[in-house]
Amino acid sequence: MIFPAELKYTKDHEWIRVEGNVAYVGITDYAQSELGDIVYVDVQTEGETVEIEEVFGSIEAVKTVSDLFMPVSGEVLEVNGALEEKPELINEDAYGEGWIIKISVADAAQVDNLLSAADYEQLIAK
Repeated sequence: MIFPAELKYTKDHEWIRVEGNVAYVGITDYAQSELGDIVYVDVQTEGETVEIEEVFGSIEAVKTVSDLFMPVSGEVLEVNGALEEKPELINEDAYGEGWIIKISVADAAQVDNLLSAADYEQLIAK
């Protein structure tokens, strides 16, 4: 399992990649492997501002549905349209083509409070 060092992570198994004041958000490789085959992603918050740790959508696998939580406060700028036709992109490329939303980060300082790759790896090892 991989945990790219340039990303930040949440205890709820989301990752965030910040590029200026825009960021990409998805679920970790660990989360997708625990969920199994992903069949649907539901995000109805495009254009809305969502606060840190609030639900921004849900992800459905063959046997379960899980909420998706915002790693930092921000406006949801875009939902990855490719997931509509191919939700399995999350299983295949969790940190690349399988990103879920693009956001405008409201408070960059919140990013500093997220987990590093090493901290996240310790979290899931418990």
